[in-house]
Amino acid sequence: MLFVATGTTFAQVTNKKVFGKKYIKNVMLKATDWQLRHPKHDPKDWTNGALYAGVVATWQTTGSKKVYNAMRDISSAQDWRPFRRWYHADDIVVNQTYLDLYREEQKPERIQPTIDVVDKLLANPYPTKGEIDIIKWWWCDALFMGPPTLVKLGMITGEKKYLDANDEYFKECYDLLYNKEEKLFARDLNFVIKPDGSGRREANGEKIFWSRGNGWVMGGLVRILEELPQDYSERPFYEELFVEMANRVAELQQADGLWRASLLDPASYPGGEVSGSGFFCYALAWGINNNLLDAKTFLPVVEKTWVALTECVNEEGRVGWVQPIGATPEKNFSKDSWEVYGTGAFLLAGSEVIKLKR
Repeated sequence: MLFVATGTTFAQVTNKKVFGKKYIKNVMLKATDWQLRHPKHDPKDWTNGALYAGVVATWQTTGSKKVYNAMRDISSAQDWRPFRRWYHADDIVVNQTYLDLYREEQKPERIQPTIDVVDKLLANPYPTKGEIDIIKWWWCDALFMGPPTLVKLGMITGEKKYLDANDEYFKECYDLLYNKEEKLFARDLNFVIKPDGSGRREANGEKIFWSRGNGWVMGGLVRILEELPQDYSERPFYEELFVEMANRVAELQQADGLWRASLLDPASYPGGEVSGSGFFCYALAWGINNNLLDAKTFLPVVEKTWVALTECVNEEGRVGWVQPIGATPEKNFSKDSWEVYGTGAFLLAGSEVIKLKR
């Protein structure tokens, strides 16, 4: 453990190499290589869609032809198609990668399946069960999965209908799940406190706000804002939400630089969780790099997070301390717990930390 001298930041007293461009590129490539050698889930599954976002970021950051070829080959083997459900945001997140690769080589087969599935989404109602799935994007994770696909498609094709649909679906989710007092998203209606005060709460009595769920939202906001023109009519809505959430999230960072699985009851969930923390690091660093967040305020937060994240990558390149698949805060993870979306979050974080002016 290193002791911080007065006037010296945590990041300065910790090994400075973790902020060097060479180190960041190398650790991103190492984590990418390990994860691609240890596949998990169907290649079109949402978990891998989140991973591929990070792998694409690794290619864009390092210029590695090997990484580009790996993503091209994986995508081609899937015929550039979404997963099974046309109506479900989880099953079109992989299409974000197809669209990114289409921009590199504008071959029709890379984009047509995305056009087909999104057009079907726009034309048909969600097949609701009449419970919590009352809108198309009824869970907060969906805001990472669906919106960037629609916005990327709209920007590539010039078809405004995709941007309009994204605005509509996103705001429906915002109205349903965003808590304006806490400035955080409930995972879904199961975690929204009812008007009479009843509902699920943490052990300390606080409302349940899942770290990774809010990380999904902030990561999705970055990927929307990266695409939308500065003069887009609804851009202020996304920017204001991003800044509001960023300020709240920064307040909830723990002393070790990471966030806990439950944002408002950290004492009940000991141990930092990497997937939520990785998405927060990605979003906050992007906000600094794009002048939406004050560097003096947020840079120490990002630096502390990045140091902690790098300590969760083992010698092989495996990213640990990742909460397994779920929909609520859990304690079921350790240094040996890994998931592909955790690696994706780490890679996205690195792709923005490397751009910081420190």
